[in-house]
Amino acid sequence: MLNKPFSKRQGLNTQEKEITVRQDAPIGLREYIVQTVESLGCGPQFSRQIICRVLRKVPDRDNWTAYPNIYNEVVDLITQCEWFYVYDIIEGLYNGLKQNQKSIFENEINDYFVLNGIGWKLTNGEIEFRGDENFEIELSNAVTILEKANLGTAKTEIREALNDLSRRPNADITGAIQHSLASLECVARQIAGNTKMTLGELIKKYPDIVPKPLDEAISKIWGFTSEQGRHLREGGQPTYVEAELIVGLSAVLTTYLGKKITNNEY
Repeated sequence: MLNKPFSKRQGLNTQEKEITVRQDAPIGLREYIVQTVESLGCGPQFSRQIICRVLRKVPDRDNWTAYPNIYNEVVDLITQCEWFYVYDIIEGLYNGLKQNQKSIFENEINDYFVLNGIGWKLTNGEIEFRGDENFEIELSNAVTILEKANLGTAKTEIREALNDLSRRPNADITGAIQHSLASLECVARQIAGNTKMTLGELIKKYPDIVPKPLDEAISKIWGFTSEQGRHLREGGQPTYVEAELIVGLSAVLTTYLGKKITNNEY
């Protein structure tokens, strides 16, 4: 089992690197996965069985000995596959581990992601989109507030936005934008007491839902989303960064409106 190292005990290795990697799985990550599984006491036979299943390959029958033959086969398989399969392999290995090993594996993989600027996280056995620290806080706050306000539909929409950003090999960018604004729309409807209007219509009729000039900001976000997320023009596909921005802004505004509901301030 992995013991907590000196640097972590002293809180010296917690600096988060800027996220620079999403649609890739660097060689260092691939090799670290193998090392981590080995450190948990799982031999190369364990890893080979799962990796071959994920990659839909047949284990090399000529490899009988664990070291170096099967181990080298495992390394070759994980270092040569397409990037998105590496994250499938992480999920497969997690699910194959014993219960007392899973949290250690998850922590180690997530630490590697944070310290190496990789925009993913392992949560209960599933790889999910990871934004920077502020993004993660905003999203977590939104989910917590929506739970307190009993706004299940709005919470589901936020989670669906995250799922769309997490899709591999290609994120569903327009889906993420649509779901994040749908969450904000749900909460705005609750405050306005109007379940029929769109978010854009609500802001025009009930501008006092938010302090000015935030009503204008929401109106502009809605306009952008209508143009880029709902009614796409040829060649007008929004970018990944734009989708992340809209999801983050929606989470902040949803949290604000959710707090108004929980505090009966509307």
